[in-house]
Amino acid sequence: MFTPEEKRELVTIARTAIWDALHGRPYAVQIPPEGNLSRPGGAFVTLRLNGDLRGCIGYIQAPVALAEVVAEVAEKAALEDPRFSPLTLEEFEQIRIEISVLSPLHRISDINEIVVGTHGLLLELRHSKGLLLPQVADEYGWDRDTFLDNTARKAGLPRNAWKDPEAVIYVFTAEIIQEESFASRREGV
Repeated sequence: MFTPEEKRELVTIARTAIWDALHGRPYAVQIPPEGNLSRPGGAFVTLRLNGDLRGCIGYIQAPVALAEVVAEVAEKAALEDPRFSPLTLEEFEQIRIEISVLSPLHRISDINEIVVGTHGLLLELRHSKGLLLPQVADEYGWDRDTFLDNTARKAGLPRNAWKDPEAVIYVFTAEIIQEESFASRREGV
C-alpha cells in the first residue's frame, strides 16, 4: 500500500515525464533512497482524454525502481502506444493519468480462482501473450468468461483460446492510483 505522498509523487513523475518528452527533453527521475518508489516493480500508465482511452503502456515486471518504471511507461503511453497518434501539447492539459502498480503474477490452474474486479489477467499460449488490467472488466461489466475471451483477443488469439489445454493463465492485483484523487495538479507540469 502506498502513502498519499507516494501516490502524489508517482502521478507527478508520470506527468513530468510526459511534459519533458513532449518538449524533447529527457526526464531524469529522482529515485528516493528507500520506500515503495525505490523498489522494483511492474506498472502500467493509462491516459484518458475526455474519459476515453488515449494510451496505455506498462511492464508486468521490471528490475528497476518503480519511480523509473512509471516515468518510462508514462512517456511511452503518451508517445508510443501504437493504437494512437502521439499525444499533443494541447491534449496534455486535458489528459488524466491512472497508474496501476502490479502485484507479482500468480499462475492459476482453475478459472474459478479468478475474481472479476480484483484480478487482472495474463494469458499465454504458444508465442502469444495478452494482458488486461483488473479495472477493465469492471469498466465493461464483463463476467469471468467474457474477461477471459477479451484477454485472449488482446493476445491476438481466438476468443476461447483460454480453453486450450496449453494455455497458461496468471492473475495479479493492482493498486490503482488516479490523478483525479489529488486536488492540486501541477499545471503545465
